[in-house]
Amino acid sequence: MKAPARTTTAVDTARLGIMLGELRLPTIKTVWPRFAEQADKEGWPAARFLAALAEHELAERDRRRIERHLAEARLPPGKTLDGFDFAAVPMLSKAQVMAVSAGDAWLAQGANLLLFGPPGGGKSHLAAAIGLALVEAGFKVLFTRTTDLVQKLQVARRELGLEAAIGRLDRFDLLILDDLAYVTKDQAETSVLFELISARYERRSLMITANQPFGEWGRIFPDPAMTLAAVDRLVHHATIFEMNVESYRRRTALDRKRGPGRPPTRATIKTADA
Repeated sequence: MKAPARTTTAVDTARLGIMLGELRLPTIKTVWPRFAEQADKEGWPAARFLAALAEHELAERDRRRIERHLAEARLPPGKTLDGFDFAAVPMLSKAQVMAVSAGDAWLAQGANLLLFGPPGGGKSHLAAAIGLALVEAGFKVLFTRTTDLVQKLQVARRELGLEAAIGRLDRFDLLILDDLAYVTKDQAETSVLFELISARYERRSLMITANQPFGEWGRIFPDPAMTLAAVDRLVHHATIFEMNVESYRRRTALDRKRGPGRPPTRATIKTADA
């Protein structure tokens, strides 16, 4: 006796669900009944039906991958390019920032991005915003305070695992080291920082924010030869953003003190005798 068509369909549906699960196609497993119904109604050819399912599976994989990369990136929340006040940093080219945020060419070359300027000028915001744009473009990024990472690398060195710890950072296309200036002028700290810079040289990219220009990096690295070598490796393939503007936090405080109804202050480029 032939089995009813409804029973056969139910069995096929159950088998298909199991097979899609084994093939690790969870999105297709979820959406295929809806697309199958639409395909039957509209008379889709098989190729269109399969393409629609594949497109949804790929889109969902991209979404999940970006979610994972965002969790790993540890970016400070709320820092986006849309929220960055380019008008307050007039020496900064928005077009150049947007080009850098695409990431393709310079990350493939292991090039670096260096952001210099006084405290409160927006360096960390811009670094995090570029990092977010790169994650959304499919790259792997890690944002960290330089002092925090240096301390972890020091622990790894004491446990004879420094090389392995630095090697694990290779999985990130870009390592963002925020506030380089706060590394103490200590041989142990600066030597692991130098080893990190050397290990990533021409292989993996670094983005560094710093309050001091290169001429003052002797305050960070106790050995002049190490200072010169670190700077040489960083600038060999680098884009440098100078953000010499008045502190955003100071401007905000002044605006609050001035009160409503008065014109807000804007960032201005500091002159040598300012």
